[in-house]
Formats: sequence, structure tokens, C-alpha cells
Amino acid sequence: MKSRLACAVLMAPFFLLLVTVFLIPTGTAVWLSFFAADQPGLGFGPESTVFVGLRSYVAVLSDPTFLNGLLTVVLYCLLYIPLMVVGALTLALLLDSGVAKLRSWMQMGLYLPHAVPGIIAALIWLYLYTPGLSPIIELFAQADIQINFLGIHTVLPSIVNIALWSNLGYNMVIFYAALQAVPREVLEASVVDGAGPVKQALRIKAPLVRGAIVTVGIFTLIWALQLFTEPVLLSQSTPMISARFSPSMYIYDAAFTRNNYGLAAAASVILLAFTVALSFGVTRWTNRKAA
Repeated sequence: MKSRLACAVLMAPFFLLLVTVFLIPTGTAVWLSFFAADQPGLGFGPESTVFVGLRSYVAVLSDPTFLNGLLTVVLYCLLYIPLMVVGALTLALLLDSGVAKLRSWMQMGLYLPHAVPGIIAALIWLYLYTPGLSPIIELFAQADIQINFLGIHTVLPSIVNIALWSNLGYNMVIFYAALQAVPREVLEASVVDGAGPVKQALRIKAPLVRGAIVTVGIFTLIWALQLFTEPVLLSQSTPMISARFSPSMYIYDAAFTRNNYGLAAAASVILLAFTVALSFGVTRWTNRKAA
């Protein structure tokens, strides 16, 4: 009885946070998605809230701007996630191998961009991407290279670059911590067997931190599907980013520009379902590969 009571006390904060920050907001969004504001009398009557069922979901799923935003986020994930995972793991392997000197300073230097708030990081890169202000664009111009970081074909890679700059060091620290748990005797045995640094990293270290790789991949996927801050700020300097560039921007536009909270709630539920389904699919696939 005492052990059950202790378990309940220890788990209580987790369930309290789960209900407060996830279940209640999710339930509220689902409830709001079934209602909409209606004005009878050709729009001149008093506004009232009416039950519309699945009408908001149909409207969202038939809206090409939402579907285009979803496609944009999928392309963003295909670019961003492999670069993030491979880049962070490579940096962590380099630090763990002993090739890099002054490890603590390098860790701090790589982690510092993550300490910069996302909105500040986006503003910094907005300055570097803006023609007439950017020293990078001016440097390219002196070499007779014309580049537009906010063009139709470069705006998405530019957003990926901001996200990499902000989060690469954070995930590198996670991988480096996982590598510290790799048994040293296994590495020493591999050296005796003639494994070089590259083979040791690819054949021994990377497989042994597979759990950390999957975890980082899943959390990076969830974060990437909520793309919002970077395109919102960059949209001030380029017409290539519309107000509904990503699903999160679509939700913001529906709620605070069009004042259609039912539509915004429906889009939020659809994005949540898409994120859960994709995360579950990736988890099942990685578990099956491991088995």
C-alpha cells in the first residue's frame, strides 16, 4: 500500500501537467472545432454560435492553402531532419573521438546559438538575408555572384539554415552525453581488433547510441511540423512566404486575422492528428528495423 501511495505521489506532477497543458487544450480545440459563428439575416443579424459538425474539418481539408502548407512542412522535414541528426551526431562523434581540442569550449560555442531565443535568431538571419543590408550578399556580389536567399527556390533552405544554426548544438550535446555511456572496454576491444576511428564511429559508437538518435529524430520531427517563428519573421522581407505558408501560420491566420476560431481549432486538431500519426509511424518503423 505504501509503495502504491509513493508511486501515486511521484507520478502526480506528471499527470497534472499532462491534463493541464495537453488534454484540456486538446479537448477544448476539439469542442471548438464543431462550432462556428453565424450571423442570420444576410450578415446583419446578431452573431450566434451554432453547431456545424464536421463542416470546419471539410473546409480545412478542401482548402488548397492548408494542403500546400502541409506539403511545405513535409519538404522542410525532409531537408531539415536528416541534416540535423547527421550533423549533430557527426559533431558529437568528433568531440568524443578526441580529435577536437578544448572540448568544453567547443561544446559551449556550439550550444550558445540554442540559448538565443528563436525570434532573435530569426531576426539575426533576416538581417543577413536582406539585400542592401547583408554583408554576406555584398561579399558574394564582389565575387560577381548574385544570390537571393529569400527567392522562390532558396527560401525553404534559408529557413532550414536558421533552424540548424539554432538547434544543432543542443542535439549535439544529447548525442555526446549518450556517447559517454558507451562502455570503454568495447571501444578498447575494437582498437585491438584493428578498427580505425571512422570504422569505430560508424560500426560501434553510432549503433550503440541508436536510442538517442531515434529520440532526437522524433522530437525534431514534432518540432519541425510546428514551423512558425522563422517564416513569420522572414515574410516581412519576401513575398515568397504567405500568411498561410505552414499549417501553424494557417491556424494563426484563421484565428487572429479572420477571427474564425472554429476553423483554427479544426486545423489544429488535424495538425495534431498528422503529427501523432507520423511520429507513431516513425517509431514503429525504427522499432521494426531494430528487431
